Amino acid sequence: MALLSQTVLAQSFDAVRQQRTAPGQDLSLVGFVILSLPTYAGPDKRRETALPVLHYQWAYGWFAGVSNGIGINFSSNAQFRYGLRVTADFGRKESRADALRDIGDIDAKAEGGAFFNLALSEEWQATSSLRYGAGTGGSGLVANVGLTFATALTPQWRLGASVGLSAVNADYMQTVFGINASQAARTGYAAYTPGSGLRDARASVSLTYGIDPRSAFTAVTEVNRLLGDAADSPLARRRDGALAALVYTYAI
Repeated sequence: MALLSQTVLAQSFDAVRQQRTAPGQDLSLVGFVILSLPTYAGPDKRRETALPVLHYQWAYGWFAGVSNGIGINFSSNAQFRYGLRVTADFGRKESRADALRDIGDIDAKAEGGAFFNLALSEEWQATSSLRYGAGTGGSGLVANVGLTFATALTPQWRLGASVGLSAVNADYMQTVFGINASQAARTGYAAYTPGSGLRDARASVSLTYGIDPRSAFTAVTEVNRLLGDAADSPLARRRDGALAALVYTYAI
């Protein structure tokens, strides 16, 4: 039975990652992930946390999970997958870092979106997604494109890698990286009004060890870099960030 071999991270939603299964076969994965990651986009501090891994994939197209959201794949062709889904932007608490003090919280929001994945070969896949609904006014738009690679090194070891690029609209950029007049008065930051454009670029590498046909451990490391107006924001104390994760999954 297929097991996760690529990044399994809650709150990312950059792409829909579905596992290969036999025709007509459902798949359920449970487990946990231990994460070390920045406290927000562009900080100079980190935090550690543990989260559950839940991934359900039904043969008739529906899926649900902490890294994919809830959605449906309309394609029965394994070479390309496309569909609709609902995800979430989990917002941001100003208590996460000193740099955010008095800037105000960003409330969590539901997002609606679409995705399209194209298998270029057995090992390479191009991914893309759109998500709408984040931000203070609920009109933030995030577009992601990426390229993933996965190959078996031995019957037990599997190597994965990915690169990705994200672009956002002005509403999203203002919510996450901008500073309005009221925030400037409270915090001492200069007012900052970023425009739409690229938000970040990222690359990751993963290594999976299959304990048995049902269970596996995956170690993941990812580096990312803020771009454009996001990188120039006064809230972005660092342009570069890194993430590390250890994931355990069990196929039911």
